[in-house]
Amino acid sequence: MLHLKLVSIAAACIALCQCAGSNYSGPPNMGGPTEEERQAAIASEPTGNFYYGRRYYVEKTRFWGYLREPRQSADKSKLVIFKENQMKSPDRLPEDGPPGDRYGFDTNYEYRVYGNYTGENAYDPNSNQILPVFALTNYELVNRQPGWFFSPKDYYHSQRFTLWKH
Repeated sequence: MLHLKLVSIAAACIALCQCAGSNYSGPPNMGGPTEEERQAAIASEPTGNFYYGRRYYVEKTRFWGYLREPRQSADKSKLVIFKENQMKSPDRLPEDGPPGDRYGFDTNYEYRVYGNYTGENAYDPNSNQILPVFALTNYELVNRQPGWFFSPKDYYHSQRFTLWKH
């Protein structure tokens, strides 16, 4: 009897851990191309001395989003905090401004991001993560609606961290 209870408890723990580690928090809601179309687009991207950045806004967090090198998949990207002493981030606006004109308005926009990693890390207390710091020097908007980032199954929620590498 005790053995059966331990097995049941272990099974419940495994199920809970798997749910907590999943990025599934709802039905896919980011739209976008097929996986094949995304792979082809990445393979034909212009290269240069910049990164592709995808803005990822979650309320009360201080990270900016994900950066990846040209022609690399999102799985090789890094979630970063911007150092803005040379250039402010694209959405550096008041957090309580009118909709469409406030901090985070550009979530999931894709940018070409110029600058470099500082070699420092910074702690974002609201996401409980230690992240690399990137010194932003410039940016260019590439796409306002690029769709999913890691997978067509991606789910975005503005109040919860739902997008991470698989």
